[in-house]
Amino acid sequence: MSKDTMQIVREQDVVPFRNRVREFSTKIGMSLVNQTKLITAASELVRNMLKYAGGGKVLLEIISKNTQTGVRLTFTDEGPGIADVQQAMRDGFSTGKSLGLGLPGTKRLVNEFDIKSIVGEGTTVTIIHWKNGR
Repeated sequence: MSKDTMQIVREQDVVPFRNRVREFSTKIGMSLVNQTKLITAASELVRNMLKYAGGGKVLLEIISKNTQTGVRLTFTDEGPGIADVQQAMRDGFSTGKSLGLGLPGTKRLVNEFDIKSIVGEGTTVTIIHWKNGR
């Protein structure tokens, strides 16, 4: 299975990252609709990482479970962390001045979503979109 890690430290890193996500999803034959959902979710998360944590890294993986194949993206930063993850997962909640998708919108775009955050240490968000997901 394919695996890659990308450092995201500035805005210029976003386009090559999106292209890499597209490559991974194309490799497994993901439909254009599902590719778009995954890339949209990934873009939101990578921009959050830049905005709130000054960057971080993303592990891109092609994974298999039973008969399914998918793309798993793990975003890791060493930013300030999220004090109240439950609140951050509510629609309309934003600490920034954006009307972005936010974490709840991102979660709706993918099949699996997991967030772990420790104040003062950072945040890890893992998303999975299966080839034949939704």
